[in-house]
Amino acid sequence: MRDPLLLALGTLTTVPVPAPRRVDPRVAGRAMLAAPAAVLPLGVAVGVLLVSTAALDLAAPARGLLAVLVLALGTRALHWDGLSDVADGLTASYDRERSLAVMRTGTSGPAGTLAVVLVAGLQATGFAVLSGSTSGCLLAAGCVLGSRVALATGCARPVPSARSDGLGATVAGTVPVPLAATSWLLLAALLATLAGPVPAGAAVLVAAVATVLLLRRCTTRLGGVTGDVLGAGVEISLAALLLTLA
Repeated sequence: MRDPLLLALGTLTTVPVPAPRRVDPRVAGRAMLAAPAAVLPLGVAVGVLLVSTAALDLAAPARGLLAVLVLALGTRALHWDGLSDVADGLTASYDRERSLAVMRTGTSGPAGTLAVVLVAGLQATGFAVLSGSTSGCLLAAGCVLGSRVALATGCARPVPSARSDGLGATVAGTVPVPLAATSWLLLAALLATLAGPVPAGAAVLVAAVATVLLLRRCTTRLGGVTGDVLGAGVEISLAALLLTLA
């Protein structure tokens, strides 16, 4: 698991790590499955931030926004860029090539800006509510890890790549469906230890449905997934987990 973990850490976080010795479909698939473990430093950072700012009696909305900021800094805002590009691409045109071209530009249009503001606001709200207790802070940290389960679903074997190059082409179709489904079950078990089985099950169900709906829409419109689609899935999944548990 050395190469998959290094690939996941180097791609999904700002943690400095050496490059993996090789990158092939097998390593890429394992990296997507290892994504929740790879972002453990980010989950710990969010948990510590929420606990410490709550102890300082910082206003709850500020705690939530700071948690979003920590995650953005810890990922180079990679997933936010993906969410923005996907929103712009899906609203730019019904033509597949035109949508993909818009997503390649990297600029943020009205749809992309609105998507980022709305999802960031929803995440901040969820973090703010959960930060009211120590157990809630731990649960928020668990949601950070859990949101990366969306990556394995986006890379499940029935989901094609929209392009022949880029991150999406490297990781698309590298995760067996049973392992992607098992990732959600393991997430439910983790969250159940902190929130109870019913809230945890509901949160995982909402996040999984939101992820699948995004993938279905992007596969229909774009022909498959890209790195941007995977990033959008992470941010949407995190918002769904936080809001449901909050």
